[in-house]
Amino acid sequence: MAASFRLSNTGAFWSLAVLLCLIQSAASAPSPLYGLYQQAWHFSPIVLTTVYAANALALLVTLLFVGSLSDHVGRRPVLLAAAVIELLAMAVFVSARDVAWLTAGRILQGIATGIASGAISAMMIDFRGASSKVPSIVTNMSASGGIALGALASGLLVQFGPAPTHLIFWLLLAGFAVLVVLTAVMPETVSPDGAWRTALRPRATVPAQVRGAFLALIPSIVACWALGGLYLSLGPSIVGTLTHSQGRLIGGLVILALNGSGVTMTLLGRDWSPERCLYAGSALLITGVTAALLALATRSTALFFAGTMVAGAGFGPSFSGALRTLTGLSPAASRAQVIAAIYVVSYLALSLPAVAAGIAVTRVGLFPTAYGYGIAVIALTAGAAFASLRHRHRATRSRETTPLSPHHDHPPCPGTIPPLLQHT
Repeated sequence: MAASFRLSNTGAFWSLAVLLCLIQSAASAPSPLYGLYQQAWHFSPIVLTTVYAANALALLVTLLFVGSLSDHVGRRPVLLAAAVIELLAMAVFVSARDVAWLTAGRILQGIATGIASGAISAMMIDFRGASSKVPSIVTNMSASGGIALGALASGLLVQFGPAPTHLIFWLLLAGFAVLVVLTAVMPETVSPDGAWRTALRPRATVPAQVRGAFLALIPSIVACWALGGLYLSLGPSIVGTLTHSQGRLIGGLVILALNGSGVTMTLLGRDWSPERCLYAGSALLITGVTAALLALATRSTALFFAGTMVAGAGFGPSFSGALRTLTGLSPAASRAQVIAAIYVVSYLALSLPAVAAGIAVTRVGLFPTAYGYGIAVIALTAGAAFASLRHRHRATRSRETTPLSPHHDHPPCPGTIPPLLQHT
């Protein structure tokens, strides 16, 4: 079949969008289930957040080593490998009997996402052309929409469907099986060049002229992604305790609130300048987190969801402002390495603070941990916004002489896969 039939470029483009959406849906699907796993296997919040972090760390390591592999061996083989690994991960979740199985499934998911990320975004650009913004927009929408969809669908199926810890993964397994077939009949856009070993050398450096701004903006990047890590790992537990609800749907809804507002604000602010993105995003993030903390103190569910939506709206512009400022300052020859360095920081922030929060929960409790975490996010965001003022004029001059690629657009929500690292 693969030899005699090929999808059209348009069909392959939208199949890639669906594949990306499904990968991200699979990544967020376990979040509403963590409470059920805890009840069944009696593990601590430390273990919960460690299981969550395993995915992000596996993704980061895989991305650094094989993120540009498809440039050398072809897009289709890399995507097929990623889809098959996702199939295996879903089978592990379906068969999970203890925390070790759950951790293995999360690691496999991270590996698959890291393998697929560069190939998907590169192949989308291959089909639509380097000058088009459509691949970037569709990538962002598919990735962030997938996270929201996966959490919501998982919550709904757990709340109202049979086999709460299995059904969502059976459905995802079926979806990946279909996409394996579609991937096999996609047209190849790259000829193997035999230089695949060069793709296995991680490159993440920050040139001297960018280091000052990089250090100034690291707190903002850490704050954004650490907040996402808290919501994706402990968010369902926090909102469940707030509402005194044992239902799992509300855990999916809080992730939907964070990511859904992020998608919306990314679309509304896609033409903003880097400075406006950074400062408006920081203001929204600080306002949203402050409201969410007040909601916990007053036990107001409505205010918590409102604060979550405002914080989610701030993630996209805040991170975009930092990313575009740093890439604007970077020499063209070093830009891909700077982007890689940014995402090293991002995915470490997505995972490690969440593990620290799990440790804190066992010692001081869930809400005190959330208060401390939220205050740290506010302080980091405010400090980075203030420090970035020093680099504002320099960044502006750099961007005038070094135009940014349209594919430097950011993923609008925490946990989404990064833009192209080696093809910029």
